[in-house]
Amino acid sequence: MKTTNHLNREKTALITGASGGIGYELAKLFARDGYNLVLVARGEEKLTQIAKELTENSGIKVEIIIKDLSLSTAPEEIFTKLQQAAIKIDVLVNNAGFGTYGFFHETDLKTELEMLQVNVVSLTHLTKLFLKDMVEQGYGKILNLSSGAAFQPGPLLAVYFATKAYVLSFSEAIANELEGTGVSVTVVCPGPTESGFQQRAAMEESKMISGQKMMDAETVAKISYQGLMANKTVVIPGVKNKLLAEAVRFTPRKMVVKIARSINNKQ
Repeated sequence: MKTTNHLNREKTALITGASGGIGYELAKLFARDGYNLVLVARGEEKLTQIAKELTENSGIKVEIIIKDLSLSTAPEEIFTKLQQAAIKIDVLVNNAGFGTYGFFHETDLKTELEMLQVNVVSLTHLTKLFLKDMVEQGYGKILNLSSGAAFQPGPLLAVYFATKAYVLSFSEAIANELEGTGVSVTVVCPGPTESGFQQRAAMEESKMISGQKMMDAETVAKISYQGLMANKTVVIPGVKNKLLAEAVRFTPRKMVVKIARSINNKQ
């Protein structure tokens, strides 16, 4: 049975990958609008600093959970901890994710399996765990971070591009399933963004990144947040990124892959 209890209480947003980049900027936006926060990341020192900053600046409650989402047990542990603390999640932001660069036959298998766990499995697991309560209460929002990479295969970033295609497809599908429930799903597909992503993926020398003007994380977060609050299903920040995503539909697939390879190549 759906309830309206959410109308009479403070709302809480859970954000993964909240220690920097888009996740941190989204946390500031939720805090500005009075949401209490649950911030999840691997680094305790950074997350503690952010929690203190947001509490002092916005007067909200901030819970931090130090978890590595590349571990299969992490989503259930997060969910259980919040249940035990009687913290109900109104907005789930699946922001955590990373990539790795290089020829698939040369890249590290362990790193790619961890990437699949973070980008795909943990995102799906967290969504499954928190979505049931949202549907039950008749209110909730889910924001999944995909990428412009979702619209085509990506040689030299083969696994990463594939994970983001999954996030886009999965999000659009469940958004349709949830129509009429009071729960919305928004998936964001940004282009290259100024953050720590490029360094972790070791792709700073690729043509996609080297010497290119990228959107900043603050701008991407604002556009994402606006789309989430407007219940949009797919959000693509930036006119150029929208045009590129649309152009893929009308370009022969073989040519799309060749273009992606050219862009991903090192200078």
